[in-house]
Amino acid sequence: MRETWWKDAVIYQIYPKSFQDSNGDGIGDINGIRSRLSYLNDLGVDAIWLSPIYQSPQIDNGYDISDYYQIDPMFGTMADMEALIDEAHQLGIRIIMDFVANHTSNEHKWFKQSIESKNNPYSDFYIWQDPKADGSAPNNWGSSFGGSAWTYEPKRGQYYLHYYAKEQPDLNWENPKVRAAIYEVMQFWKNKGVDGWRLDVITSISKDWEFPDNPRPFTTENQQNGPRMHEFIHELNQNILLPLDMMSVGEAPASTANDARLLVDPTREELDMVFTFQHMHIDRKPNDINGRWALQQPDFVALKRIMSDWQNQLNGHGWNALYFENHDRARVISRWGNDQEYRYECATAFATILHGMQGTPFIYQGEEIGMTNPNFALEDYEDVEILGNYQHYVVEKQTISKAEFLKAAHKISRDNARTPMQWNNEQNAGFSSGEPWFKVNPDYPTINMANDRKNEKSLFAYYRQLIQLRHDSPLLREGSYELQLPDHPAIFAYSRVYQNKCWLVIANLSEESQAYPSLMPNKAHQLIIHNYAGDLAEQLRPYEAAIVEYTMKNEQ
Repeated sequence: MRETWWKDAVIYQIYPKSFQDSNGDGIGDINGIRSRLSYLNDLGVDAIWLSPIYQSPQIDNGYDISDYYQIDPMFGTMADMEALIDEAHQLGIRIIMDFVANHTSNEHKWFKQSIESKNNPYSDFYIWQDPKADGSAPNNWGSSFGGSAWTYEPKRGQYYLHYYAKEQPDLNWENPKVRAAIYEVMQFWKNKGVDGWRLDVITSISKDWEFPDNPRPFTTENQQNGPRMHEFIHELNQNILLPLDMMSVGEAPASTANDARLLVDPTREELDMVFTFQHMHIDRKPNDINGRWALQQPDFVALKRIMSDWQNQLNGHGWNALYFENHDRARVISRWGNDQEYRYECATAFATILHGMQGTPFIYQGEEIGMTNPNFALEDYEDVEILGNYQHYVVEKQTISKAEFLKAAHKISRDNARTPMQWNNEQNAGFSSGEPWFKVNPDYPTINMANDRKNEKSLFAYYRQLIQLRHDSPLLREGSYELQLPDHPAIFAYSRVYQNKCWLVIANLSEESQAYPSLMPNKAHQLIIHNYAGDLAEQLRPYEAAIVEYTMKNEQ
């Protein structure tokens, strides 16, 4: 029987480029991570997920891999990586690597060979299509980074498909040799001691080879959850995940809870968990011409409905991956909350809601000390996504102004999460003795790990308490889930029940005090965790959150 260690675990994501620089070149590296293992051990996390550290031209910060078998020299050596795995394991911390199986870099040897002709061993490792009669692209599919998902290659006289940057050609999973090559790479890293995989856009690997046009040009409606997706993922499971006993969490951009049930049902032998995007779209205007850059106020009723749907649909049929922040998501307190007057209360409120649910919580570096979005000028951003989308929507289509685009970027740009980790109030926030590859958030003199650890309102201490609850409380793993006050615009509350023990998880996600009806059947209760001093009152104060234990009625 497979070990399911991840069901009791909390996983910490590291963006290596921005975590800790050990050699003064301004780029975070493997030895920097090694130097912070004691910090992660003190926090109490069970595993670390590393964003890609393979050889890469860094067009998309490592998600464009040119050699799966090599560590990029900017991060260190294979010996450094082996030492990191060994030292983490000695502390009981597992290593999860990020794996990009949907596409490679255009500098990968497979693609360089594929360009050369239509009949070499790598010619169909990628997805090539002839131009239309007028020489235009095969269809109107869009890149997630703006513009067409097709680029013309004169050598072959054909277009190749890329769901992301033109430097990230999509692999052809219909070719069994591609799948075999991917499995060989994964076996290589298992032999190095890696414990699991975060699988980048894994639900994109199957394409609809009819290549139907999308309803709206340059969008991605027909580009996810292709016809052979489940077949390919099951084969991956049977060849790698199951025999090697490796944990898996798949990025599933277009998946609903219904889709996820098929992906994570243990009897189907596909994935252990998937990351949904649904709950992260509650501040996006639906079907707007400007896509994700068209924002609205966050709809917390929708957030509750979506997250509860995943809790209910997967209960007994699979396992949830819980997150608000990662390398692709901005800081949640800046995006949906108040990162100024109520930074501590807001950060702990969102954390309480997330960590009280059934599933495996993921913490993104800096989330545990309340790091915020930096509000940079446009020229200070680095990410290929924001630059490509600015070109597409502002410059070419002119459907959104520069000011409105920048306002949206300040809320949701991926770069908001990629500023260097703020360790202390010294030079470059203690991240590097050299010039950092990306600007440090100017608020680092006050918001940093050293300050937080000394603060009476310590986010680190609160997160450590939440993690301990995950380890100590079978209720969080096994308990039932029931949403309370589903239509309340600001209060997120739900109950977890297990063996006649009931916990009420409640948070006010607003800056105004909120009256709430009693959700406990009697007054006898115990505070398990609370982000304000004292007991709960008749009104929840701004961003007040708590987990409260009370006795079930039949036990009175």
